[in-house]
Amino acid sequence: MPLALVTGASFGLGAEFADQLAARGHDLVLVARSRDRLEETAERLRTAHGVQAHVVPQDLAEPDAADRIAHELAARGLTVDVLVNNAGFGTCGRFEEIDPRREHDQLMVNVVALVDLTHALLPGMLQRGSGAVLNVGSTAGYQPSPYFAVYSATKTFVFNFSLALREEYRGRGIKVTTLCPGPVETRFFETIGTRRAAVGGNFAAPEPVVRAALRALDRGRAYVTPGLSNQIVAHLTPRRPRTLVAAITKRITRPVLEPEPATQPATT
Repeated sequence: MPLALVTGASFGLGAEFADQLAARGHDLVLVARSRDRLEETAERLRTAHGVQAHVVPQDLAEPDAADRIAHELAARGLTVDVLVNNAGFGTCGRFEEIDPRREHDQLMVNVVALVDLTHALLPGMLQRGSGAVLNVGSTAGYQPSPYFAVYSATKTFVFNFSLALREEYRGRGIKVTTLCPGPVETRFFETIGTRRAAVGGNFAAPEPVVRAALRALDRGRAYVTPGLSNQIVAHLTPRRPRTLVAAITKRITRPVLEPEPATQPATT
């Protein structure tokens, strides 16, 4: 069976990627920080789909995260055919008020670990003449986003990096696709600290988003942005002056600075 490695596999899109890939007959390598959660997911996949599911607990914010994962794969004799760089998180607010250590970890997970894992695994795919890389970006990467300055910049990096790799490996047996979703109903908004970070977008369920991503990968598409309103953003935003886009986006994202409305107690 082909083997897929999914980062951030314990919850949300990562867990959904693992489910759908297992349903397609892929064995899995599941990577995230929580061993217990990964073990639960792995056992569920083995039972439901009859696949092998390997657990590799690893904090991707650590500088040598990709090296440790690659070493573990080699020790177990595992060869990865599909790499899903899904792990990532965001921050929002006024730049000077955000914890710099949190921003640093965000860069390590969203950018450095993604590049390092691709460096570690893509040469083997190239040597075998086949393989695939699916990187998870965001509609936030289509424009500069005040109050999401670092997060949107990381996703712009993911998008441009992926497009460049796709051109490099076109015709060499390697597919590279980027998923650029809008708001998805995952723990992302719990981690970032406010559902206002969706900036007015409609929340999608993980299942159709992942299904669209895997379909796009099958077809060799460069990127996919599920949802009509998200597609409009994807195709229209790049055609506007960048400074104007940043100014408009600031007006849209400003509500993240406001406190969440208090939850009213239920009445009977």
